[in-house]
Amino acid sequence: MIRLRVEVAPLRIGELARRTGVSPRALRHYEAAGLIAAERAANGYRVYGEGAVTRVANVRYLLDAGLTLDDVSAFRSCLDGDISSVPPSARGLEIARERLAVLDARIAAQTEARDRLARSLAVRSAGSGGRTAGAVG
Repeated sequence: MIRLRVEVAPLRIGELARRTGVSPRALRHYEAAGLIAAERAANGYRVYGEGAVTRVANVRYLLDAGLTLDDVSAFRSCLDGDISSVPPSARGLEIARERLAVLDARIAAQTEARDRLARSLAVRSAGSGGRTAGAVG
């Protein structure tokens, strides 16, 4: 059997940003947090391997799920594959439960604020004969 070796050109930060939809600034931030790694080309430019696309997608997946960058660092060992199919570690489950509790508290606070505002508007509308504040009569 003949094996072909496919060479993949390293990605510069702009190309990685384009392919992942993440800004170069965010990529540098992920690098500083140790979530992705770059080498330096002879000209000093950052270059990333093809696997960086998957890692960045997985970092975004976790951040979009409500985790912080510190939280994501606990998942470093599984950022190179299909993160949604990997069983979480005990620490991963603990982090997810903590984030869920934080999100639930935020949602409850926002719902309470929304309800207060709605009640205030209802009282004001009822007191103005059905007209809302600023309505031209």
